[in-house]
Amino acid sequence: MPEAIPKRVAVHTLGCKLNYAETTTIGRQFARAGYDVVGFGEPADIVVLNTCSVTERADRECRQLVRRALRTSPNAFVAVVGCYAQLQPEEIAGIDGVDLVAGTADKFDLLAHIGDARKNVRTEVVVRRISEAVNAHAATSVGADRTRAFLKVQDGCDYTCAFCTIPQARGASRSLGVSEVLSEARSLVESGYREAVLTGVNTGDYGRKNGTTLLALLKQLVQVDGLERIRVSSIEPNLLTDELLEYWINEPKLCKHWHMPLQSGSDSVLADMRRRYRSSWYADRVRMIADAVPDAGIGADVIVGFPGENDLHFRETEQFLSDLPVTYLHVFPYSERPGTLAIIMPGSIEPRIRTDRAERLRLLSVRKRRAFHESFAGKIVEVLVEGRSFDGEAVGLTDRYVKVHFPSSVDRTNERLQVEIVRAEDDACAGRLALHEEALVFQESGHAA
Repeated sequence: MPEAIPKRVAVHTLGCKLNYAETTTIGRQFARAGYDVVGFGEPADIVVLNTCSVTERADRECRQLVRRALRTSPNAFVAVVGCYAQLQPEEIAGIDGVDLVAGTADKFDLLAHIGDARKNVRTEVVVRRISEAVNAHAATSVGADRTRAFLKVQDGCDYTCAFCTIPQARGASRSLGVSEVLSEARSLVESGYREAVLTGVNTGDYGRKNGTTLLALLKQLVQVDGLERIRVSSIEPNLLTDELLEYWINEPKLCKHWHMPLQSGSDSVLADMRRRYRSSWYADRVRMIADAVPDAGIGADVIVGFPGENDLHFRETEQFLSDLPVTYLHVFPYSERPGTLAIIMPGSIEPRIRTDRAERLRLLSVRKRRAFHESFAGKIVEVLVEGRSFDGEAVGLTDRYVKVHFPSSVDRTNERLQVEIVRAEDDACAGRLALHEEALVFQESGHAA
């Protein structure tokens, strides 16, 4: 008897780095079970969409991707999982072609629900109460990238921000144990990764219910042999304590890159958002970082057009960010989400105004990022090479979160190289190998020194 051809499964991520790590982990589950994991858009027998529902756009994109998958593979078994599935299961079940909807507590058990992967006459909905999502579930992006991997350490959130659906979609804050995180980190090193990016919904809340802290975890992680860089994907400003900040600044393995959600520079708006800090605390954290590490990468998330945000509030935010030494912004027009406190607040802002305000801050971000890149001109930086661009140049990241591209006649992927920055660009820096690195390449190519 000829061997059965393995079923093909395509997995696809919507949303954040945490979702990306989880989607990759789901893909590995299928691979271990004998499935052939293929790229999204290729013919497949099973399609898994891991969704986000932070914004209305994510909901629309989910619908579009279901239709796109079925155009390529009309008979594919389609499973929609994740945040959108948890929040709006009946809405997803109403999308033509969806066979399975699995919520937060069941997305890592897809193999048990898919069966023989035949299309269902009726959509199966497997969505439990969010209070039943009590396991943090280990997840990494091993296999999806070659040089740095996302490492999930935490899930869920106990905060009650007025605009956010994440507590409803992912449940209460919970953390992986220290030993489990260390085991995953060692596995990353054994797989050849040199950088781990710690991810979570509220990463700074790591360990609070387990009697430990993010600081304690970092002190353990830096001792993992072969793990050369550790990056924290994001941290709430109120959780960036003086003790944690001091350690972060002084520990060589910790990337000098801080991404701290701001959301607004107006204290009035921050109060309405139910954020746990005010602008003075945020400014203090940023200035402490910049004073200690003048070339640090510092990013901020900002929401514009929140209900009640008038012109004065917006100008406060714009001026606040203009004055601070942040190096880039992620800007989001406010999006109404069902079930949040903000959706019933008075003072709704016209979509046109939200769009205009977002564009102003994005232009500010372009200027700040360009100025940040220009500050490296003529300097030598260390780049972890992630691959090659379409035109054959090597491309990688510095620990400050600066993308650098430079000519290279050989593939230097997953090497840490010294690169001289010769030109700043809006989204990257152009460089060339430092002289001693060029000499090594010359020797490796078989020429005499």
